Amino acid sequence: MKVLLLKDPKDKNSGPDPYIKELGLYGFEATLIPVLSFEFISLESLFEKLSHPECYGGLVFTSLRALEAIKICLKENSKDEAWSKSLKQRWNTKPAYVVGKATASLVEEIGLSPQGEKSGNAEKLAEYICSIQLRIILALPPPLGAACFTDLVTSDRV
Repeated sequence: MKVLLLKDPKDKNSGPDPYIKELGLYGFEATLIPVLSFEFISLESLFEKLSHPECYGGLVFTSLRALEAIKICLKENSKDEAWSKSLKQRWNTKPAYVVGKATASLVEEIGLSPQGEKSGNAEKLAEYICSIQLRIILALPPPLGAACFTDLVTSDRV
């Protein structure tokens, strides 16, 4: 039986699309039709933010597209040199949270150390990040830890 597979195609370097392969195992002849296209529109703004790691507590990557944007951004106008010389090391002092193993792999490609790759979805990643931050707060000496904990518990954000 022939089926149409309407999705974003996998990267050409990663081999055959896993959906086509799996469907083929069950006797289906799948034809992949890409239905989405992406355009990265804020690369300059992205690099401006990446240039100031001191302004942020870390990075949260919830999609492969986010990493793709960073890779494209770094290839332009010798920004890769600035990344390699100092920015990468400065960002490595902060957490780089990821939603899954594929995202973790791309984070490693740009030279950062991913955390949270076993979370699998945004909700569980958010819980993981909150648990890490709570442990950091509770490790602060009194009264800082207790005061921050009280603020965190009474906040609408948790």
